[in-house]
Amino acid sequence: MIRAVAALCVLLVAGCGSSGAPAGPKLTIGIRFDQPGLGLRGSDGGYTGLDVDVAKYVATRLGTDSRNITFVEARAADRESMLEQSKVDMVVATYSITDARKQHVDFAGPYFVAGQSLLVRKANADIDGPESLNDSDWQLCSVTGSTPAQKVQATYAASVTLEQHGSYRECVDALLKGDIDAVTTDDVILAGYAAEQPERLKLVGKPFSTERYGIGLHKGDPRRRQVTEALRSMIADGSWQKFVTDSVGRSGYRAPVKPQVADSP
Repeated sequence: MIRAVAALCVLLVAGCGSSGAPAGPKLTIGIRFDQPGLGLRGSDGGYTGLDVDVAKYVATRLGTDSRNITFVEARAADRESMLEQSKVDMVVATYSITDARKQHVDFAGPYFVAGQSLLVRKANADIDGPESLNDSDWQLCSVTGSTPAQKVQATYAASVTLEQHGSYRECVDALLKGDIDAVTTDDVILAGYAAEQPERLKLVGKPFSTERYGIGLHKGDPRRRQVTEALRSMIADGSWQKFVTDSVGRSGYRAPVKPQVADSP
């Protein structure tokens, strides 16, 4: 009888101890820490933005409680290596799907489609698109490990002087100080920074590329199919529209049509 009571007590204690524990496997997810409306780490240590919402939704569909997610910073130059070295389970960080990247990682998506643009100081009336960067000795800034600045040089403005920093926040700070004349990357990223300084910054020109954001996974990761289906559910059940409106929409950015998630992007 004593043994039976003791066994029952052990079971009760174990049950009480596990009832409040977060469910599912742990996931480490790479996001940007410095992109307003997309992936931003606040002063309180919390994370906000479209990529954060997408990551949490997908994690839930994979059976992971949000408390079992560890967010780590994924800078542009580090995303492939973080996946290849198994430092993260996935990357949700305005990660454009390209053929070159698909040689190293797998993608699920796209879950958002953006286009490259330019951010300049509000008082600058001379830069109105990438072609105008050829008109003077302009200083153009982008991020090390990304492709936007090279695209401008190769296609529109061979004479522009390129400056690269470790983050777009550093580029924007240099723009505000007058050290550079324009920042280039995806319009939805730039819109977040413009919304922070509407009296000092503006976007110019029409988007001049198509950037399809996907979730990066280890090459051959068997969860890619599950992640793909999770993204489709997110778009179909209205969550995608809510995430876009709540995060990106606040900057005044006009959201694109719902993306078509590919079987093999």
